[in-house]
Amino acid sequence: MSDDTNDEHLVLISADGHAGGNHDQYRSYLEAKYLDEFDAWRAKYSNPFKDLTSTTKDRNWNQERRISELEDDGVVAEVIFPNTIPPFFPTGAVIARPPTPDDYDLRLAGIRAHNRWLADWCGEYADRRAGIGQIFLNNLDDAIEDVRWCHDHGLRGGILVHPVPDDMKHLKPLYAPDYDPLWGVCQELGVVVNSHSGGGGMPDYGPYSASGLLWIAENQFFSRRPVMQMIVGGAFERFPELRFVLTEQGASWITPMLANLDSYHRQMARIGRIGELKYDSDDVLPLSPSEYFRRNCWVGVSFPSPVEAAARFDMPPDRFMWGSDYPHDESTYPETREGLRRAFVGAPADDLRRVLGGNAAALYGFDIERLRPIADRVGPTIGELAVPYEGVPKGNRSPAFSRA
Repeated sequence: MSDDTNDEHLVLISADGHAGGNHDQYRSYLEAKYLDEFDAWRAKYSNPFKDLTSTTKDRNWNQERRISELEDDGVVAEVIFPNTIPPFFPTGAVIARPPTPDDYDLRLAGIRAHNRWLADWCGEYADRRAGIGQIFLNNLDDAIEDVRWCHDHGLRGGILVHPVPDDMKHLKPLYAPDYDPLWGVCQELGVVVNSHSGGGGMPDYGPYSASGLLWIAENQFFSRRPVMQMIVGGAFERFPELRFVLTEQGASWITPMLANLDSYHRQMARIGRIGELKYDSDDVLPLSPSEYFRRNCWVGVSFPSPVEAAARFDMPPDRFMWGSDYPHDESTYPETREGLRRAFVGAPADDLRRVLGGNAAALYGFDIERLRPIADRVGPTIGELAVPYEGVPKGNRSPAFSRA
């Protein structure tokens, strides 16, 4: 690399940030008719999350602190997923299961308050944030209304769609064609559909001693189901311009998963059978699962290890996006530079430009040139990231430093 290239500051855009309001802020965004119920709910609610009760909790909403800390870490812009507990939620927004029919109205009021807050909060730094709005799948008309609202109010990160737990029979599975009107609106408006790791699609494990460990052990499986269901269910065939992102789920598992699905697809197409199961020609999608993935899907890979970073070679070069997961405990913050040096050492300059910012900019609508003056002030240089890093920074608990 030339000296000029070594001195170039990279525009770091995290494809995985989390934020949310506090309860006072959310209250101000609720419709007046829900305020009494909110006050009663809030009086009884006990927050179970350390990062939302400690002195660092205001990282979720404190504009000055957040911008300052991210700049110290070399990050100039971010895609914003939810984090705090919206009104009437049983737990954090990313891991909460979908609402039941009994609590749907209140939960819907809660996510709409969050979306209103998020639009205003992101709007204060519009060049540097792509907010992702929340929707529920309980009522398709409401979901479509919320998609349009998010689009019209500048939440260019798109929408977050949770997996559907198998034991919640009031909801159609994600692969059902019933959701086609929703995907059609997302395609029409260019709204990105996001899926994030978490517990929203997991079953209720009940009050057993094994429940907690099973929740952890099976979380990856349930988090990965949406992309498989969208492919196999034909959503990408019916909506070829739909853009779907899977975030904070790693990436090294994707190629084996697609190879498995491609194998099934070939058997269905050639002999009409998989083992004892028979399939008609109408069951066979025109493209292979891997072709739909390459056309319709992007991956937001948070705090990647070297193995996860290398998985970018198994997909088109414009589909892999890095994320820091700030302000979570497993984030690489405040040693993001060291995490990148470990994961991407030896990567060509063009690769770094794409993966660490360019791909997210293209998908979520960031203007790289507007961000570049900030990056020239705070971003790591290409030469800096070429220096290998081994070990674990003192006090940092990110898997980026402990995974192979």
